[in-house]
Amino acid sequence: MRLVGPSGEQVGIVPLAKALELAQEYDLDLVEVAANARPPVCKLMDYGKFKYESAMKAREARKNQAHTVIKEMKLRPKIDPHDYDTKKGHVERFLKQGDKVKITIMFRGREQSRPELGRRLLQRLAEDVQELGFVESNPKQDGRNMIMVLGPHKKKTEAMAEAREAQAARKAERRGDETAPAERAEA
Repeated sequence: MRLVGPSGEQVGIVPLAKALELAQEYDLDLVEVAANARPPVCKLMDYGKFKYESAMKAREARKNQAHTVIKEMKLRPKIDPHDYDTKKGHVERFLKQGDKVKITIMFRGREQSRPELGRRLLQRLAEDVQELGFVESNPKQDGRNMIMVLGPHKKKTEAMAEAREAQAARKAERRGDETAPAERAEA
């Protein structure tokens, strides 16, 4: 077999017994790296450390990975202005966090004969949040509901990075505030 040393250097082609002897000498594991190669390639390494490091890399990659989430906001065509502002605030928050937002207008009774009211409300909402997101799917009637999807201008990963930076800044600011009373007490 072809043997690779603990620091990546080529030891050469050695018999299995010699490779196992070197592994015991260095107090390392003999790990088969490429079984299909001719001759097979093995490496001297600390297998437990290798597994731990690969698990940590995978964990770090998952931490930076973003899952696209679709949040849903339900409205009615005859919505009160204050309720509209509250719902709009929720939509803005979702878009700032990098999530998509599905806005559903529910029609009941005679409201179903006036879909233009719902379309007008959705267009108004889209215009109000246009600096944070864009209309990904135009309003369309789906039975008793009218649906529109808004997508954020920022990607989820960018929004997560900004949130982490803002949180770190707030922590640093709090630490600065915590030291200030101690300094005043000494003076």
